[in-house]
Amino acid sequence: MIVSSRGLRFCFVVTVLAHLSAVFAAEATLPNIVLIFADDLGYSDVGCFGANDIRTPSIDRLAKEGTRFTNFYVSQPVCTASRASLMTGCYANRIGLAGALNHTSKVGIHADEVLLPELLRQRGYATAIFGKWHLGHRPEFSPLRHGFQEFRGIPYSNDNGPLHPVVKTIPSLPWISGEKTIELDPDQSQFTQRLTEHAIQFMERHRERPFFLYVPLIMPHVPIFASKRFQGKSGRGLYGDVVEELDWSVDEIYDALGRLGLQDNTLVIFTSDNGPFLSYGEHAGSATPFREGKLTTFEGGVRTPCVMWWPKHIPPGRTCDEPVASIDLLPTIAKLAGAELPRQPIDGLDVWPILSGQPDAKSPHESLLFFSGDELQAIRSGDWKLHFDHDYLTVAGRPGRAGKPANFEKMQPRSIEESGIRGIASRHGYEVRRIEQSLFNLKDDPGESRNVAKENPQVVRRLEALAEKARADLGDSLNNRRGSGVRTAGRVE
Repeated sequence: MIVSSRGLRFCFVVTVLAHLSAVFAAEATLPNIVLIFADDLGYSDVGCFGANDIRTPSIDRLAKEGTRFTNFYVSQPVCTASRASLMTGCYANRIGLAGALNHTSKVGIHADEVLLPELLRQRGYATAIFGKWHLGHRPEFSPLRHGFQEFRGIPYSNDNGPLHPVVKTIPSLPWISGEKTIELDPDQSQFTQRLTEHAIQFMERHRERPFFLYVPLIMPHVPIFASKRFQGKSGRGLYGDVVEELDWSVDEIYDALGRLGLQDNTLVIFTSDNGPFLSYGEHAGSATPFREGKLTTFEGGVRTPCVMWWPKHIPPGRTCDEPVASIDLLPTIAKLAGAELPRQPIDGLDVWPILSGQPDAKSPHESLLFFSGDELQAIRSGDWKLHFDHDYLTVAGRPGRAGKPANFEKMQPRSIEESGIRGIASRHGYEVRRIEQSLFNLKDDPGESRNVAKENPQVVRRLEALAEKARADLGDSLNNRRGSGVRTAGRVE
């Protein structure tokens, strides 16, 4: 049969239209993703996780209408490393980003790393970040060069400026729009409100297409501030006021989803980057019933409150005790969006069977690793957690008061460039202590107080073997090991 050129053109047009129709139909069914990431929020600073003097009705509602995850972990108990893992699905030391960057840092996220917003952009998502970036402040590391289309917020922690309680030589804190600093030393009491307004405006602009909205809230990292309407409202002083304002932010986002008709097609995740900054006392949160907090690989530092909500997809009123990690969010969300995973190795795994409440769903990880910098300090498998010999930070004596760290009266001004565990200790009033190899059963002893290694030598040997396998891949400076799978961070001179 001979087909005319006009007929061929007609067939071509029909094919293109069919393809476009399929694309638009696929976009219409892709879930929106809203990821709210608090800063230094303690495990028990939320009502549904045990707080009785801080009111968080909006987060509690998400838990009632969705699922509360009681064994949710971050990969490292500090800002940059935790965010690097969240955005890449990798242990932070795999990609060379440990600790917390500051205004002097010359490193950041490498251009070759594929971040979650880049994966979602390939599927037609609109992407935005409103809050704290903390993966490098040089232009090469801008979120706009790593998958995000919009950015409002700060490049690193809010104490990295003139309000730092100890170091008084830090330049002004920048407030950035896109890649341009539009304000210096902004009013921190307005941070939560401003970020929430930007988040809602973004959803309003992109209600007709799938979007990824990342809201890494700046509070309650010290110095803490609440807007006037929330001051003096909670039962736990200023810290409680700040957390109640975060809950207001969640409520505003929740209400906006309903008003825009987006509730049934939006996955909302609320969690924190690490545990509470305990050295700051009344300006810090609580990790009850867990041991220690931020900057340690004890449960108080790496286990964070987490709630996920998606009507008809995430079971309502459910508590999930199965371990889930922040590194798992990238592969899980990528699967939901039909996006291909990065070609370079990642560490996270798809945990959708757990999130969606499939019967008998278990963690796909044989073990979870807990690094501090490039030190492999602990490993969890099942209910067992093994700590290796390492130094850690703890609050000795009276904790901080009125926004000052512990032992402030005895402290001398410290350089923010002072690195290592002792540099951190001297800058934030901690004491350095040491734990010898210890095995804990987290089911029976979530506070990691009873070392049962002698009674369970076979468990210790199994976890040691898993750790040795991890060291070969990811390295461990405690054992002078350089892993074969470690990549480098980006660097500018």
